[in-house]
Amino acid sequence: MSLPPCPKCGSEYTYEDNKLYICPECAYEWAQETAETADSELVVKDAHGNNLQDGDNVTVIKDLKVKGSSLVVKVGTKVKILRLIDGDHNIDCKVDGIGAMQLKSEFVKKA
Repeated sequence: MSLPPCPKCGSEYTYEDNKLYICPECAYEWAQETAETADSELVVKDAHGNNLQDGDNVTVIKDLKVKGSSLVVKVGTKVKILRLIDGDHNIDCKVDGIGAMQLKSEFVKKA
């Protein structure tokens, strides 16, 4: 039985891990149940309506307080998107000087 190619990058080198398929080239993971169904790609848009993707660089458009600390992410801070996730805070990213955090896409614009 052959495994399906990666829906994100098209690589044929996917492998199985429990109930997930994993692509070693782009590190994309997806459930086996969704491999047979149509792929419903997560669509995330920035404050200006531009589509965002994993690895994009974005700029913060509003001062954002970091919950649980006295730090603030200032307007104009450049952020690299690690991955897009489903939920209220839909950008998983790393901010210089602060570290890993999640942001809402409505507070960033594509750089």
